Amino acid sequence: MRKVRFHRFGGAEVLQVDEVPAPVPGPGEVLVRTEAAGVSLMQLKMLRGVGEPALPGSPGGGFVGRIAAVGRDVTGHRVGDRVGGVAAEVFAEQLLAVPALITPVPEEAAAADALSLVQGGLVALAALRVGGFVPGESVLVTNAAGGVGHLMVQLARQLGASRVVTAVSDPAKGGFLRSLGADEVVCYAEADWGAPVDLVLEGAGGNVLPRALSTVRPFGRLVTLAGHGGTLDAGTVLGAAASVIGLAMAQLARHRAELVAEVRAELWRLLAEGQLSPASVVFPLERARDAVALLESRANLGKVVLSVVSPPPTPPTDFMHRHAGA
Repeated sequence: MRKVRFHRFGGAEVLQVDEVPAPVPGPGEVLVRTEAAGVSLMQLKMLRGVGEPALPGSPGGGFVGRIAAVGRDVTGHRVGDRVGGVAAEVFAEQLLAVPALITPVPEEAAAADALSLVQGGLVALAALRVGGFVPGESVLVTNAAGGVGHLMVQLARQLGASRVVTAVSDPAKGGFLRSLGADEVVCYAEADWGAPVDLVLEGAGGNVLPRALSTVRPFGRLVTLAGHGGTLDAGTVLGAAASVIGLAMAQLARHRAELVAEVRAELWRLLAEGQLSPASVVFPLERARDAVALLESRANLGKVVLSVVSPPPTPPTDFMHRHAGA
């Protein structure tokens, strides 16, 4: 089978497509025939050697596919089930996953849409829920044109936000964000980000994090989900009279499983009713370098996806309008 691997550390250029034996599921594992795999910023860190991954390596992350075989001691999953989730190595025609990290995917959902919701959509809606959003509040979304951020913009609008402000690095992304429901688009470098908001959903991290806090109105909330870190001064938080909430999906799944289940069900409902339109840029598996390079450039609008199945299934009629093929 084909599998994208890297034999040295670097950027997108180190990726190559290798022919390798298909994996065999062990006890407590399922074998999945991959439909689509997600490209993420965490994979860029892996390519550069963060965490000292063994060589040759292969990027892990989100996926959607169909179970092809089940290992011993696996219950609740059958061959033929369509699932999505996260796994250690997803840039491949077949992958191994563990039942605890997969969830059913509706048959009618396009692979790229399903991939966007299985991971990014879950984070986006969970951030609104743990942030205590109520209809009529104003919301600021940073990293707004990315795979998670663009869904936050749509969800905030669908759930009744009175004002949706988006913050990005490039003003050229403004038209895309306004088409999703943003009222205002600001760039990180701008001095004025507009009037204070009730809730900030912060996914950029670094120097953007303290700047985002400054936009929260007194007694408002900031939900941070950036994996890139950032520093907030306790005195500044106190002076702002704001609440800061960290969103870690692993902790949420462990301690508030019922909320995760509710969020997941709501996402599939919104997608089926046409109230949520995930945007993605789709590349075939053999163009993994191009997909990762696009994410490295931060020029993507929506989720960057590798389409693994060949030939791909017939898409819905509006697929090409919403998904920029590559």
